[in-house]
Amino acid sequence: MSISYYAKLVLGVTHEQSAQYIFTEFNKEKGYMYALNPYSEHFGKLICYLKTFGGKGVSFTGDRKEFLGRGGSVREPEAMKFEKLSDTVGAGFDPCLAENVKINLDKKEEKYILIALGQGETFEEVERVVKKYNNEFKAEDELNNTKNYWQKLLNTIQVKTPDKSMDILLNGWLMYQILSCRFWSRTAFYQSGGAYGFRDQLQDVMAINYVDNNIPREHIIYSASKQYLEGDVQHWWHPIVDSGIRTRFSDDLLWLPYVTTDYIQNTGDYNILDEEAGYLEDEPLKEGEDERYNIAKISQKKGTIYEHCIKAIERGLKFGSHNIPLMGSGDWNDGMSTVGNKGKGESVWLGWFLYSILDKFIPICEYKSDFENVAKYNELKEFIRENLEKNAWDGSWYRRAYFDDGTPLGSINNDECQIDSLSQSWAIISGAGKESRVKEAMNALEKNLVKEDKGIILLLTPAFDKSSLEPGYIKGYVPGVRENGGQYTHGSIWVILALTKMGYNNKAWNLFNMINPINHAESRLECQTYKVEPYVMTADVYTVDPHVGRGGWSWYTGAAGWMYRTGVEGILGLKFRKSEGFTIEPCIPDEWDNYDIYYNLEKCKYSIQVKRGEKRGLWVDGNKIDNKIIPFFKDGDHKVKVVI
Repeated sequence: MSISYYAKLVLGVTHEQSAQYIFTEFNKEKGYMYALNPYSEHFGKLICYLKTFGGKGVSFTGDRKEFLGRGGSVREPEAMKFEKLSDTVGAGFDPCLAENVKINLDKKEEKYILIALGQGETFEEVERVVKKYNNEFKAEDELNNTKNYWQKLLNTIQVKTPDKSMDILLNGWLMYQILSCRFWSRTAFYQSGGAYGFRDQLQDVMAINYVDNNIPREHIIYSASKQYLEGDVQHWWHPIVDSGIRTRFSDDLLWLPYVTTDYIQNTGDYNILDEEAGYLEDEPLKEGEDERYNIAKISQKKGTIYEHCIKAIERGLKFGSHNIPLMGSGDWNDGMSTVGNKGKGESVWLGWFLYSILDKFIPICEYKSDFENVAKYNELKEFIRENLEKNAWDGSWYRRAYFDDGTPLGSINNDECQIDSLSQSWAIISGAGKESRVKEAMNALEKNLVKEDKGIILLLTPAFDKSSLEPGYIKGYVPGVRENGGQYTHGSIWVILALTKMGYNNKAWNLFNMINPINHAESRLECQTYKVEPYVMTADVYTVDPHVGRGGWSWYTGAAGWMYRTGVEGILGLKFRKSEGFTIEPCIPDEWDNYDIYYNLEKCKYSIQVKRGEKRGLWVDGNKIDNKIIPFFKDGDHKVKVVI
């Protein structure tokens, strides 16, 4: 048999831009091919390598035209007609790495071929890898190590419910999506990025906290180092290159205190507040300058995480004429980029979000004996709540924002975007909305934004199209696509989370089940409509004909983290209580009689059975627990029974 491996080389952004600068070589002593692009500004010293282990008579080429043939393709490479490759390497070719080996197989004989494709910073590093994998058993060991890592991590929390589609998502796929795609690679087929987003990865680590506390802790400290001395932050940045973008987005900076308080709530680790992180220094954005992309100077000044959080909160406490927080050049919805970029527009959603942050951060201030801010933030959160009720209520739901000129957005008086889901869901998530109003607002949301016949929860309606409203680049999307009136899944999950907080168990479960991607692919026809992977969350789902129900970009979306939290915490009710332990506070549908959670916490294993019954209460290892907090044990197997 003849076995060939071929890799087209980019070593840059696009093949067409970088191909002319790449050269290939073959290390005869160690038997591997390698390639460099010395003209790459930041990655010119990195060595891309290819090594085939096993087989005999290795031949190679760095010339793509030789391997594929003129006008050829990987479907039928020209090289398959040759006895061997030409051993051509060097510069001036359309570059590739390709190797061919031969093997002979006797009857019922089995042989292994291992192919290593990678990149290293030095030739010594490359050769260490080549030496390490120079036998099939080591490769098998490392593959098993990888499998064991994922098995242990994803088995931290396992659930068994009456709904198998929920189990499949919560027992592996969502956390795998969060960690491997969202947090580590930060790239996928539909969005090839690699950058860290300040708000993006901070939200992701809130879900990772369920399985590994170290990752969120380290990332909170790392994110703090991307804060400017003035308190605002880089919207996103590229590691290694250290280039990033400074914007007037109003919510980015506020995710630092939000996620820090969430981390402490889940771990009881107040020590993180005393960890230090540096700042960035740069000239502030000038008047009329909405954003700037550059490499910012790293400041000599440092601050504790507590100081970074306070700086972020203080920067966010800016209000407009309705005493609602300023929107800037966008809040959570980047596409609303011209609602408040002149410095006067206000965000209702940001008001609820800021209330939530102040509410959660006041106990942190008390812990730090910062009583001045305790008093100040107590007063400010009530100021925000009162003015949202006074100036954001539209009669049947909460408005979304006010433009720079004072025009309301998310109002019945608008031709487009009469209602937006975020203002309704966060009125509940924040705990600030008036009880009678949030019920009315959620009823309006269900009536206008939930499309059960299509399995979709809209972000807003009607979509922006032909009205005089100019909210920003959101209007550039086709009506019914992404943020512009489609299902923007991240926001849809907040609707479900809000329903769980209201105790609307059947409604919450129905919508969770409805947007579960597995349930969009139960038949061949549904697969042809949905079109994307049914085992990961999509960022959006189209609502425009003829593509109603089609999934937008998949994998790389913050919806995965919130879906995990809403399932585990909102519906199944697993909630941490700092270092004391955890509780089970379900919001399950009436049709469920029972479910199980298996929680593996270091040396401790909890088997949790939740069922309906007349004798309500919580028992741990047969002992009734009156305060309903399941304690953290050092080790052992423990049985927990919860009767609801």
